[in-house]
Amino acid sequence: MAPNPTPTDGFPTPTSRSQAETEAVLLKHIPDTDAPAPSLQKNAHMQFLVRNLVQGFPTRYISQDASQPWLLFWTVQAFSVLQVGLDPGNKQRCIDKIMTWQHPEGGFGGGPGQAAHLLPTYASVCALAIVGRPGPNGGWDQVDRSLNYYLQRSNTTACSGIYCLLTVATLLDILTPELVQGTASFIASCQTYEGGFASASHPSTSLSGSLLPPPAPRPPLGEAHGGYTFCALASWVLLRPYLASASQKEDAPTPTIDVKNLLRWLVNMQGIEIELGGFKGRTNKLVDGCYSWWCGGAFALLEALGVGGIQNADSDEVPIDSGTGPAVWDDVDDGLYNRQALQENADAYHTLYCLSGLSSAQHHVFPSLVRRQQLVEAWDSADTPQEDLRKRLFTELLSWTEEEGQTNRLNATHPLTNLTITHTEAIAAHFYNQRVPPRPRLRSAPTA
Repeated sequence: MAPNPTPTDGFPTPTSRSQAETEAVLLKHIPDTDAPAPSLQKNAHMQFLVRNLVQGFPTRYISQDASQPWLLFWTVQAFSVLQVGLDPGNKQRCIDKIMTWQHPEGGFGGGPGQAAHLLPTYASVCALAIVGRPGPNGGWDQVDRSLNYYLQRSNTTACSGIYCLLTVATLLDILTPELVQGTASFIASCQTYEGGFASASHPSTSLSGSLLPPPAPRPPLGEAHGGYTFCALASWVLLRPYLASASQKEDAPTPTIDVKNLLRWLVNMQGIEIELGGFKGRTNKLVDGCYSWWCGGAFALLEALGVGGIQNADSDEVPIDSGTGPAVWDDVDDGLYNRQALQENADAYHTLYCLSGLSSAQHHVFPSLVRRQQLVEAWDSADTPQEDLRKRLFTELLSWTEEEGQTNRLNATHPLTNLTITHTEAIAAHFYNQRVPPRPRLRSAPTA
């Protein structure tokens, strides 16, 4: 029996018509219960990525000239998720290209000679985390880490820009209290009545038209959106070490977000049966593969706030998941990610974020108290003015732990950076000048 269509109120709109047309197409792709279990078509994905990296992107990408760092990051990170490593020659080609995007005054632009911007700066630094290395021509030691560029942009008023700023500052060990002052309050102001986060928030104004300073309210600007929600939530988690340090020095109340309402919104973004699951980015919108990361990947971040999971930020260390029996991952439908896309052509953006979403569904990546303690004990103090904050940032970032993998699995992605945990550890250890202790093998919970 075919699944029921999405109910309507009898008043057709462009949105309801698009939904009905999409469901009609999806009905043709409902998996046959007697069909063999699907497998991820890794070779096909790899050929697509190799063509883009070696031959260059098709002409339809001309409009993305100011997004060159993103095109490269989506490509090399997709290789990483697929468990494919680049050879030294192609790595160096990537490094040389990335460094042409670095602006003389700091940050990275969308292409050679273009103005620096936080978003391509994030994509460039993350791409360097994958292909770069220490030493001459390795990219890492050639990154301009001066704070001036980042301080000038620390007043950005979009959750996406804040996320990119915080991720780069955390990885490069340049996050300071003055860089993030007031950021947590701004993020909290972007949460909408639905529970998700909007891109920004309205400043309050007086009757004369002048802006009112905090604690004047800032109502959210726009509706809750999956991409902005991920950026806001990841930023909130990245800020926790700073908030913990600030709360010990200041009497001001600590900003809060409505975690329960956020969880409700994220759950309700799941597609229904006729949509073959997946996630949508906004209420009453179509499901889209990229939201398997923006929304689906957000659940790991919630675990850092103590929500759900056998292992979470507020529990003692225990075995994770429910074993390795054949039925453990029955709820993960790999087939959604290797069927022919509804759009005519595949693209670099959706290729990465669908793979990242599948990875987040396959792996339980959680903030481990045991791993955090190992990092604390291995910390080599440099006696800097912000040493406690540096230590908190480093140990919180690298405390995330993945479970043992299985067949037909992708590499686990770090819930905060969308890099592999190995790449996150390597670049953070370099810039913090720390040694990362080896990871012990995790125990699995006994099967029933």
